[in-house]
Amino acid sequence: MTDRLIDFAFFLCRSKDKKGRLSLLLAKSGSHENVSSQKKPPAKTNHITPDVALRWGDSFEELLSHSDGVEVFTRFLRTEFSEENIEFWLACEDFKTTGSATKLQSKAKQIHAIFIDKEAPKEINIDHSTKATIEKNILKPTRSCFDVAQNKIYSLMKKDCYPRFLTSDIYLTLTKRAGPPTMTRRRSRSFVFNERPEGTGSWL
Repeated sequence: MTDRLIDFAFFLCRSKDKKGRLSLLLAKSGSHENVSSQKKPPAKTNHITPDVALRWGDSFEELLSHSDGVEVFTRFLRTEFSEENIEFWLACEDFKTTGSATKLQSKAKQIHAIFIDKEAPKEINIDHSTKATIEKNILKPTRSCFDVAQNKIYSLMKKDCYPRFLTSDIYLTLTKRAGPPTMTRRRSRSFVFNERPEGTGSWL
């Protein structure tokens, strides 16, 4: 009888320990830190040629028309802690292609919870009036219920973020326009040539 009680007590302890670890895991997976951009591995950009990257400098529309352009621009926004802007814009683009009314309602609530609500983990910077209009529209959502907010965020990225992106190390590295290393090598070759004694075939 005593052995059975001991076994049962041991079983309860193990069960509590498993539940404790499970609760901790769920808490971590649901935390805001777990969806932080800093947790994501850097994207590989070796396949992006300078010619392709240079075309992104033609216009903001050209940049967003390329999936690689969107990805690189998102990386840049993460360095400025403003990736919620492009993520909201992309969520709205996806939202406008939703066909089912049920899915439309579900996606509208998700977008509101992630980007619009005052407790949203990735709240975008829009005025109170626009927020109020969205909260009214999502009660009976249509594909255009986020259009005003999306246009404002688009304008913000185009006028404020995009010009800085074009001068960032992330973009200049892709376009191979980072000049200093090349200039240094040229000066080094010139220095060696000028210091070589005349009439000498090689250094002694």
